[in-house]
Amino acid sequence: MFVGVSSINRPAKFDNWNDIPKAVAFDLLAFLADRLKVQLREQGARHDLVDAVFALEGQDDLLLIVRRVEALGKFLDTEDGKNLLIGYRRAANILRDEEKKDNRTYSDAPDPKLLRHSIEKHLWNTVQSTIVEANDHIGREDFESAMECLSTLRTAVDNFFEAVTVNVDDKALRENRLKLLNEIRAATRAVADFSKIEG
Repeated sequence: MFVGVSSINRPAKFDNWNDIPKAVAFDLLAFLADRLKVQLREQGARHDLVDAVFALEGQDDLLLIVRRVEALGKFLDTEDGKNLLIGYRRAANILRDEEKKDNRTYSDAPDPKLLRHSIEKHLWNTVQSTIVEANDHIGREDFESAMECLSTLRTAVDNFFEAVTVNVDDKALRENRLKLLNEIRAATRAVADFSKIEG
């Protein structure tokens, strides 16, 4: 039996979790999450990685959060992880600047018909397959494999930035390429919010 506090400071009894008001359950989960953050940091986990995982929606299984933080840390210690983070930041910085300048977001999916360069097409296909595969691994709680999936993005992202100019005069092409950069941002969110990762 669970005991809570009502709005008039009178104890309320709950026979099961479904009887607990959502606000109380949310506050309890937030409290537990904050305690877990502190414990993970005390055990040496990087605070930015903890924040990157907690920033994702629907993170209410504390054991899985711990496992995801560990897998993310291992991935970012690899060359693929470090380079993907660099590519992510480059994409995110371009998007941030252009969205601010244009006073809009580029969160829609790109139009495959406007992917003119073979490397653009390769990046688009790689992102799509990576998201599907990473989500499949996450659904099976195999976070290490999900991170490995992200490593397939590294070369495609590097090649894109080497061969393709985002800010071109053709308005439709420019917008489509910005939407493609957003797909990189979306793909990484399958495992963590990379915008929270430092260093």
